[in-house]
Amino acid sequence: MPLFGCRSTGVQLPGRAGPQGSRRCLLSVRLLTEAVFGATVEVAAIIAALALYPSGAGEDHHTAGSRPEAPSGGSVPFPAMSADSPVLLVHGLSSNRAIFHVMRRGLRQAGFRRVAMLNYSWLSNDVRSAARLLADEVERVCEGSEHERVHVIGHSLGGVIARYYVQRMGGDARVHTLVTLGTPHQGTLAAMVPLPHQAIRQLRPGSDVLVELAGPAPGCGTRFVAFHSDLDEMVVPTANARLVHPDLQISNVPVRAVGHVSLPLHGRVVAEVCRVLGDARAAEPLAAA
Repeated sequence: MPLFGCRSTGVQLPGRAGPQGSRRCLLSVRLLTEAVFGATVEVAAIIAALALYPSGAGEDHHTAGSRPEAPSGGSVPFPAMSADSPVLLVHGLSSNRAIFHVMRRGLRQAGFRRVAMLNYSWLSNDVRSAARLLADEVERVCEGSEHERVHVIGHSLGGVIARYYVQRMGGDARVHTLVTLGTPHQGTLAAMVPLPHQAIRQLRPGSDVLVELAGPAPGCGTRFVAFHSDLDEMVVPTANARLVHPDLQISNVPVRAVGHVSLPLHGRVVAEVCRVLGDARAAEPLAAA
């Protein structure tokens, strides 16, 4: 019997080779299976994020300790960074630092000893005011670690906040690599919900903040790495999580079948982020997660 309208035998269909049709059928089944599994994982991630949320309340300036490992070599288009360079994590909308529990552990295991997290309230801060908080936190991290530059990882709205700091507040002097996870760089239709909060309005396509970020950014010295997933239910359309700007040094990394909340919790994504930061001095193209 055919599955999902495809024949599993070698019988030739009118106008289409049987084996080719079978391959298409198997591909469709595989993609559907991945999507269902990814959606299931996303539901579990949302439940886990809700359970962890109370533990992430309040400020956290603690930096975790772990044995450092030397980064791999390669050509150097950016200033050199050591393996123990500080990493600062910035959460997204309706979240807090607890969302980075898995990411923080992965970074420590990868040899990054100094991992800090910025907590901010999206209810009382818009992108610009949160970017000022981020600027202050970066200075504290640099002073406390005696490093001149940091890496920043931003999830969702956190990526827009970090990008605003880098592009519009001179943060490229401090941020070596900015990694964004499911950040609506080109806006998201999900933000069109009739809620009055400014941070949500700033995520709408064509908002004043996004128009400002799309403006010229000559000489920006930060490296940008944007992870975008085809199963991101909060970035609509999903391609809007790609970063496109003529003045920026950008690598867009596609991720398949990982939901929005799952991105900072997913082992495959965490491993690739650690690889990106561990190989921050290399110039070769990034592999897809």
